[in-house]
Amino acid sequence: MRVAVSAALLTSAIVCSSFAFADELLQEGITPATDASQVPAAAKLRKDTVIAGISEPQGIFNPYFFVNGWDENVTNVIFARLIDWDSHGKLVPGLAESWQVSDDGKTWTIKLRPDLTFSDGSPLSAEDVAFTLTVLYDPKYDGDTDITLAHIAGGDAYKQGKADSVSGLKVIDPLTLQVTTTQPGATTLQKIGGPVLSKAYYGRGYQRGELDYLRTLHGKPLGNGPYIYDKYIPGQEIRFHANAHYYRGKPPTPRFIYRVTNPSTNFQLFQTGDTDYDAFTSRPDDIEQLKLLGFANINLYGSSDYSKVEFNLKRPALQDVRVRQALIYGLDRQKLVSVVYQGYGSVAVEPIAPISWAYNTQGVNPYSFDPAQAKKLLDEAGWKVGADGIRVKDGKRLELSLLVSKKVLNDALIPIAKENYRQIGVLLKPQVVDFNALMSQRKAGNYDLASFSTSTLNDPHDGVWDFYSTEAAVQGYHNAEVDRLINEGNATSDIEKRKPIYHQLYQVLANDPPVILLANRKILSASSARVTGFRPDIYNGLTGSLPDVNIVK
Repeated sequence: MRVAVSAALLTSAIVCSSFAFADELLQEGITPATDASQVPAAAKLRKDTVIAGISEPQGIFNPYFFVNGWDENVTNVIFARLIDWDSHGKLVPGLAESWQVSDDGKTWTIKLRPDLTFSDGSPLSAEDVAFTLTVLYDPKYDGDTDITLAHIAGGDAYKQGKADSVSGLKVIDPLTLQVTTTQPGATTLQKIGGPVLSKAYYGRGYQRGELDYLRTLHGKPLGNGPYIYDKYIPGQEIRFHANAHYYRGKPPTPRFIYRVTNPSTNFQLFQTGDTDYDAFTSRPDDIEQLKLLGFANINLYGSSDYSKVEFNLKRPALQDVRVRQALIYGLDRQKLVSVVYQGYGSVAVEPIAPISWAYNTQGVNPYSFDPAQAKKLLDEAGWKVGADGIRVKDGKRLELSLLVSKKVLNDALIPIAKENYRQIGVLLKPQVVDFNALMSQRKAGNYDLASFSTSTLNDPHDGVWDFYSTEAAVQGYHNAEVDRLINEGNATSDIEKRKPIYHQLYQVLANDPPVILLANRKILSASSARVTGFRPDIYNGLTGSLPDVNIVK
């Protein structure tokens, strides 16, 4: 039985134990199961279904409208991308068979595979791709995909109502789309190469500025991916069946289910065979428990994301950069990483992961834990220690709310941050909510600090885009130099030219921080020996290999 241990106890106990595991750290890659005969009986009874764990889906199953990363995991099952990533982050053909770009980097010609269809058997053509990209320029579109980064010619005119179509989108024939942009861009291809929506289904009666009909279909998705959506039971599971029209062939496993799990239940459900795949916290205890099961194929690989605590700069106290810097100096992030990851993580210094070509900490302030420096900065900012130890300025105490969702990282963050901040004269008031409520409160601006992680970062641009003035409007962050460098870094696809731009950008962000960078981590997952084909990687998660997953007979 798995015993829950409070983060407060872990703080003192696990930091020490982590060093004992230093010589026994699991190597990256797949560690195969040692005894497949230990597969639980409950799992063996499932002859045609594979079950994977998922946390807190919201039910918006459209790849361009979800606001929850778990919903993205669902849409990745239902929708195929025009252009995919391989396990090294390189763009490779998906629904698109090939593509070409003009010498000036401004015109892309995309060729679709022949005989593509949606899951209902209707044809998928270049018209559907053009429709999808047009929707992203709609003035009422409010999803997370910022197509303006692709700089498609005529996109702004369409959005502003000055044109009836996007002039840069030209359907040459049913299999060919030409996309003309106003400037070259490093992320243009990934922006225009996303999932494809059916014009016949999602665009029925579509007119610019009217997306209500499309929104009614969030719970009735029509895709073209490996599986077809069947049913969502909130708080329990999401069901799918294999797509016979999938362009790579019908997946060998007839049925797939996402079962809702959480850190307190996922190991037990995997142990009893109620799930065949799930993710776990990368730390020695979790790895050892999985090894002891015998039937677990253990996957360990570096992530491309990072965790963070965001500042709400609309709060007067946080508008002072000295206060923000003090809150970074005053948080023992190394202790947090040691408690949570125990050798399988590191303190984040830049808004990118160590696996990225853009990663380079030289010249960037690492903000090593320094309570004395934190106190000095708060003194300089005019926050004086009050009688009860909490700082006061202009009659107001330095009290800050912290929004967190329920997960292992935050279980440790709360006691560490409360203690650290109390020592420098800051009263922290944590508020634990579910992830969807966290994102809702953040959007409404009802927070001082908010803890969450980025999604997978396929390009260094993805790691900094949230700090661009228009994107950071919710948190109130604006830095003209940051905006300039973000644009400059995205204006060329030449990595050697981009590297120094991002290195400079990371220094600017360190001096004027929009967030407290917390951790880079390794990702731990496990699959049951009763199934084969799971090869999760940084860029595709489990869904990239899902079409190849099979049940061992």
